[in-house]
Amino acid sequence: MHGLINRAVQSFVCATYGQSCWLRVTEAAELGFVEFEAMLVYDDDMTIRVLNALCVDLNRPRAEILEDLGTYLVSHPNMEDLRRLLRFGGVTYVEFLHSLDDLSDRVRLAVSDLSLPALELREMAPTEYQLFCHPGLPGYSSVMVGVLRAMADDYGALAILSHDGQEGEAEVISIVLVESAFSEGRHFDLGARKT
Repeated sequence: MHGLINRAVQSFVCATYGQSCWLRVTEAAELGFVEFEAMLVYDDDMTIRVLNALCVDLNRPRAEILEDLGTYLVSHPNMEDLRRLLRFGGVTYVEFLHSLDDLSDRVRLAVSDLSLPALELREMAPTEYQLFCHPGLPGYSSVMVGVLRAMADDYGALAILSHDGQEGEAEVISIVLVESAFSEGRHFDLGARKT
């Protein structure tokens, strides 16, 4: 598993539940260290052990924790770079949804050795969509539910999201766009520079 993914999990746990929770989790997962390096690649088993230990520590299902991770990736100030990458997908939430087919390619442009599973959006009706999350990263569809929900808020859209199970090997997320301009949304400036 790419270190950026593990580092995101670490950042999420520390920011949401505190450093002491992260230390308990790394000890229970028997990592032998407490800090993931973003540009290293780790054995997938380490990530699974961390997630299992986190589920036990928080007494919560993995899908819920991963959905919260997805929300964190978009909404927390620590993750502004990822939010910017996602916002380049379009001016509206619908444009953003249609850009998801290219997300893995955009991520690879930013980090060449980070491969995310393919996403495929299907428009079922003008306000109803299905997002197919292809295999390759366990729990990816749960993370994507959190990302999609947070991005709807970011754009000021009101959307209803749900897991629809599997179709073939892909996990399916249903998206119903209730209102595209429900609220003002968060400020985003395409030309903004870091200070």
